[in-house]
Amino acid sequence: MSISPSSSAQAARESVARRLRDLRRNADLTVTELASQCHWHHAKTSRIENARTPPSPSDIRAWCRASGAADQAEDLIAASQDAESLYREWRQRVRAGLRKLQDSYVELYRSTDVLRVYSPVLVPGLLQTEGYARALLSANARLLGVPDDAVEAAAARIRRSQIIHEQGHRFVMVVEEAVLYYQLGDADAMAAQLGYLLTAGALPAVSFGIIPMSTRERTLWPQETFDVHDDTLVSIELISAEVNVTQPSEISLYIKTFEQLRGMAVYGAEARALILRAIEALG
Repeated sequence: MSISPSSSAQAARESVARRLRDLRRNADLTVTELASQCHWHHAKTSRIENARTPPSPSDIRAWCRASGAADQAEDLIAASQDAESLYREWRQRVRAGLRKLQDSYVELYRSTDVLRVYSPVLVPGLLQTEGYARALLSANARLLGVPDDAVEAAAARIRRSQIIHEQGHRFVMVVEEAVLYYQLGDADAMAAQLGYLLTAGALPAVSFGIIPMSTRERTLWPQETFDVHDDTLVSIELISAEVNVTQPSEISLYIKTFEQLRGMAVYGAEARALILRAIEALG
């Protein structure tokens, strides 16, 4: 199985590009004629129509005026902005600081009834302790070359995590056993994190599973980190960007993938035994 996390974003861009191309053609304008009326080079028109360059709001307004369809400009601007929101670079998202990024997710989590989380490398954000989150967010700031406000961001992440105690939500989380051994922060911070995970599965709204490294004949190999919000949105974390998938067929594929991964996990006493082994390995 192969999943292309950026395909939803590209499909949305191509939809906007097709609509703009159709407006030009319906107005009987050539690529060069439209470019002349919009006061830009004809190559820009081609790049926009082929979804290689996202049009700005002013580009779309000029395009629609030239095509005699000024009344469609605002709708197309909204569609274009939606398309670009499907693929958002981390550097752009953290310009206002890592703390504000944490706060920006609160409403999304509150509007989600069932959140499925799979992580092959990190403790899921909603189960992170402050020391673990601080080490992780500080490393992210260094990687992205942005100001390090990890202390404030970690505190915001912990506040956001209180949602797991609110009624009306269910959280199904699956991690690979290797997550328990990737140390973030010092040994004390990692021990505190693992200690918190010992009780995570007992939280009323949380199902917490671990896929053992000793699993024989895995039905599916480790995948990228992803969250599934109900059956309407999949959020995928890449090194450079967050990709949001909204196409129903892709969401269904991620849910199918999650269920296969969840089926390989252990829970309860078996999961706690794996965590205790990782705590012992800290020395």
